[in-house]
Amino acid sequence: MSTSAASTLRYRPETRLVHSGTLRSEFGETSEAMFLTQGYVYETAEQCEARFKGEEPGYIYSRYSNPTIGMFERRMIELEGAEAGRSTATGMAAVTTAMLAPLRAGDHVVASKALFGSCRYVVEDLLPRYGIESTLVDGLDLDQWKRAMRKNTRSCFLESPTNPTLDVLDIPAIAEIAHAAGARLIVDNVFATPLWQSPLKLGADVVVYSATKHIDGQGRCLGGMILSSEAFITEHLHNFMRQTGPSLSPFNAWVLLKGLETLSVRVRAQTETAAKVADALAKHPKIARLVYPGREDHPQAALVKKQMRGGSTLVGFEVRGGKAGAFRCLNALKLAKISNNLGDAKSLVTHPATTTHQRLKPEARAELGISEGFIRFSAGLEHADDLIEDLDQALERV
Repeated sequence: MSTSAASTLRYRPETRLVHSGTLRSEFGETSEAMFLTQGYVYETAEQCEARFKGEEPGYIYSRYSNPTIGMFERRMIELEGAEAGRSTATGMAAVTTAMLAPLRAGDHVVASKALFGSCRYVVEDLLPRYGIESTLVDGLDLDQWKRAMRKNTRSCFLESPTNPTLDVLDIPAIAEIAHAAGARLIVDNVFATPLWQSPLKLGADVVVYSATKHIDGQGRCLGGMILSSEAFITEHLHNFMRQTGPSLSPFNAWVLLKGLETLSVRVRAQTETAAKVADALAKHPKIARLVYPGREDHPQAALVKKQMRGGSTLVGFEVRGGKAGAFRCLNALKLAKISNNLGDAKSLVTHPATTTHQRLKPEARAELGISEGFIRFSAGLEHADDLIEDLDQALERV
């Protein structure tokens, strides 16, 4: 098979999203081929032995690697500007693998409190079961990050913008704190997408994605991605993934490849729509609070301009009347669908207090700004005016 992957590095992100990593068989197909195979055959026993020893390049088993998965990984690597990367079956598999693979009993992790519920589970509940201590801090408070560092701190973890309140954390400053303590910084970049933020260029060591979100972007499949240095991937991830098997399926890799081709078009349109929705709702009498990273009234507006190239496809707003008011609004929507996903071609709305963050105690949710009336809105590809009209009529029910 032939590849033109190396020749795409000089191009801009939109071009890389279409061409990076493409492999073509002897048939010269236009679309990337889907290699739905579990294993591979060898011409000789000696060749098989050489492959397993790593003395000869080639595929062994699709749990380890696969041509279609390899194309998706290469495209993501070049898009992110990383040295290396590995895909996973889901976004949470990416988070768990990136966190757990390099650690051992006796290590310590510092993470922001403002995390997706499942991510907090990994930090608060899962890691301590294996003797890995963890400390949660207010991610916006740099002094808390500094005070939390210990001699045995090995990893720091954050989301920015955060799920669901869209706080923006200072990635360069936190990276500097982590590195001063001899720790690595892992950043979940889902809400920003690779188009609007580049954590590796800001000082982070590892970036994770739920490819289920914007990368697929059409509600079809699950997937995840870990991007980092060649040293991190080789030393910590290759063998861990080979032996434990959080592998992406070739079919899902193909779907995600096709999703990447339209990522730029979709995210730009969704971001523009989200900004219009935020502006339309900002002064609505039924809304007590609105958060959008592209607005001047965002709590970290200066930082947004400094480290992000665009806003977000997400808008957060608090409806008056608590849970009852939020539910009346959600139930009255006709276009935006109630779902705990985001980044889809369809606009989606979520009530975090009863879904993505329901496992947190009420006081923990309150500390993060996740009130009973808070709604997360993910802009789709519908016309912005139709979505605004839909939200207006739904808010009349509050």
